[in-house]
Amino acid sequence: MEVRTNEGLRRDVGFFGLLWISAGTTLGSGWLFGAFVALTIAGPAALISWVIASLFMVPLALVYAELGAMFPESGGPGRFAHHAFGSLAGATFGWFSYVQAATIAPIEVLAAIEYLSTNSWAHGLYNSGSGTLSPSGFIVAVVLMGAFVTLNLRGIRLLARTNSAITVFKLVVPFLTAVALILAAFHLQNFTAAGGFFVHGDAGSTQSILSAIAAGGIAFALTGFEGALQVGGESTHPERDLPRAVVGAFLGCTVIYLMVQVAFIGGLPPSLLSHYSSWTGLATDPQLSRAPFFALAGLVGMAWLAWTMRVDAVVSPSGTGLLYLTGASRLSFGLSRDGYVPKLFLVEDERTDVPLWGVIMAALLGLLFLLPFPSWNKLVSVATGAVVLMYAGAPLALGSLRRTRPELARPYRLPGARLLAPASFVFATFVAYWSGWQTISTLMLALL
Repeated sequence: MEVRTNEGLRRDVGFFGLLWISAGTTLGSGWLFGAFVALTIAGPAALISWVIASLFMVPLALVYAELGAMFPESGGPGRFAHHAFGSLAGATFGWFSYVQAATIAPIEVLAAIEYLSTNSWAHGLYNSGSGTLSPSGFIVAVVLMGAFVTLNLRGIRLLARTNSAITVFKLVVPFLTAVALILAAFHLQNFTAAGGFFVHGDAGSTQSILSAIAAGGIAFALTGFEGALQVGGESTHPERDLPRAVVGAFLGCTVIYLMVQVAFIGGLPPSLLSHYSSWTGLATDPQLSRAPFFALAGLVGMAWLAWTMRVDAVVSPSGTGLLYLTGASRLSFGLSRDGYVPKLFLVEDERTDVPLWGVIMAALLGLLFLLPFPSWNKLVSVATGAVVLMYAGAPLALGSLRRTRPELARPYRLPGARLLAPASFVFATFVAYWSGWQTISTLMLALL
């Protein structure tokens, strides 16, 4: 018998579907670019940046696990503040949730096209000098977003099955890449080359390590663990499955990201480091800056890995972009139920019960973000700022609900919440601060 929620959506997603959704939204273009960009900012000390970000993200993931199990509803992460504080906080944090979801889909599309442009027949899609899409590249972006819309409108069951196959591929490729580079082309001396492990001295290294968390794409790479909660209203057993999916996906993807960073540092040819003499200088390399792992595979003579990179560089970001379009449509569905956006976003496709206009509007808004923020780094900064501001609302909601709604069922209860919830709030605001004034001012305009 078909089971529906009181929202009118179908409960068709099991545990592994949820797990692959959270893993799929966490593991996207961050692994393709994050290791390189963070390395050019902090040198090998970028490893410390990954560890710091991971340690601070763990309590955030646990906060979301408790809230997601309490409120298993579509667009849940955008509604936690509404449940705790009412309309003002609900509208504010809900909109930040929507902005981050709507911006990440075009980020993944941009990453896919950038890697695709390493093919001789696709050079004209991307301008490496300015970091922008060409007119033909923008047309390809429209086609990709159109494909995301089509898959979303076919229904959540097909989407979950398609994503499960894509995510398995997405997990295997970076793991295989890290292992292959470590076994076949690893240079331990790289960790002390080109200025040493701490390339900017004691004081400068601290600043660069913290900057790499936001500007280097590390915080961006580790976000997305809440992806399963976006479709919480379509989960078969939400109270049992949502917490396990969120925490399990985060821990698994974090291990892969750390492996990839170690492999990238050790896999670079020492002669290349001697040529640029500094880690910062690597940012000017035209091949590495466009497609880091593809270029590295070519430098170490691993043609099979380079070919794999080209395939994964399209599949991996596309899979993540597909899921964030799903998440954005569910967020607008939830915001509409709370009265913050027009009731139009509650309209569902008659055949599949998918939020029709939510999917279409998220795709259109995503394409607009490719115009003022054409490069991967710029889009990542805005998305990171939006996502950590969204994250900042969750521990506040948890603390409030513990006091005001103690009677609510909590299938998962965060231990040590009095310490971990405030700590996760502080970390989220730190990442927002490290993102810089340009990012914060842009988000203020988006909020208005």
